[in-house]
Amino acid sequence: MINARRYSEVRDIRVVNVAGASEGIQLGQMLRWPDILNLAKNGNPAPNKKVVKTEEEWRRQLTDEQYRVTRQAGTERAFSSEMCSLFEPGLYSCLCCNTLLFDSNEKFESHTGWPSFTQPIEANVIAYRFDGPAFLKRVETICNTCDAHLGHVFPDGPEPSGLRYCMNAVALQKAAKT
Repeated sequence: MINARRYSEVRDIRVVNVAGASEGIQLGQMLRWPDILNLAKNGNPAPNKKVVKTEEEWRRQLTDEQYRVTRQAGTERAFSSEMCSLFEPGLYSCLCCNTLLFDSNEKFESHTGWPSFTQPIEANVIAYRFDGPAFLKRVETICNTCDAHLGHVFPDGPEPSGLRYCMNAVALQKAAKT
């Protein structure tokens, strides 16, 4: 189990806005590991919108490292971003399409070298698919709006969800205040 720096502050997030969600995910349900496995196996919730660009358009928009991580499913070097140690209030969005993904209230110190969260902001903002050898049961997380590779989700996070969304910091940005 990950030692969560903000364990006492983890909120009981409820999944909302699940129109078109895969069977089994219900309004008000907190995502847990069996839900993630079900989504990866049987299909993801429909996103609110889709952003589709050519590879050339993505290359013009992103730096080489951002492109490698988000469009080619790369992984940034552990502990390479200051985002791991930032715990100020706010929201995090996808670098590629600005879709809101996480609330800082769900961020915790996982000591892994990558920003970690316990729940997405809504059920339909992240898509899941199995990644790597079947025996690993590793689940890749993808922006459900633009298909950017974000990182992976694991079943070793703090309660109440038990999830650790291990994200590439280069795939995220702190959302602008409105």
